[in-house]
Amino acid sequence: MLQKTHSLAGLLAAESVVLYFNEPLISWESAALLMIGCLAGPLADIDKPGSTIARIFFPVSALLRFLKIRHRTLTHSLICILGLYFLLLPLPQTYLWASLLAYASHTLLDLFNEQGVALLWPLRMKFRLIPKFLAVKTGSVTERLIQIFLLVSIVLLPIIIR
Repeated sequence: MLQKTHSLAGLLAAESVVLYFNEPLISWESAALLMIGCLAGPLADIDKPGSTIARIFFPVSALLRFLKIRHRTLTHSLICILGLYFLLLPLPQTYLWASLLAYASHTLLDLFNEQGVALLWPLRMKFRLIPKFLAVKTGSVTERLIQIFLLVSIVLLPIIIR
């Protein structure tokens, strides 16, 4: 999936947290949470050389490359999501959940991709939620439809919930 798709999914995850915790949508707090969602959504692609997020966080990306961590392995795994949870535990609940759910949305979306995800890394087994022949190809029309669905959801969710 493209960074745009992951950013939209992260934004939707963060918006869900804002609504769940009854934060006013128009506030500095909500703006910060939504920005975190936009950044945390594509963050798992820090292991992909050349990605925008890898260029932004170059030192971490370079370290992962040095350690020979391949794309869709460690940063897309359940162990990474669990580690991130414990790392973020001292934060206020809204920041913890917005960050964690936005980050986890990346792995969830990539489970629909034809390459699959090493959820149980360091085991090499890759997982997909749908058969390979139905999988979403990066940049395809199907991915574009997913982007539209996410965007519509972002707009409608506050209207439906409140």
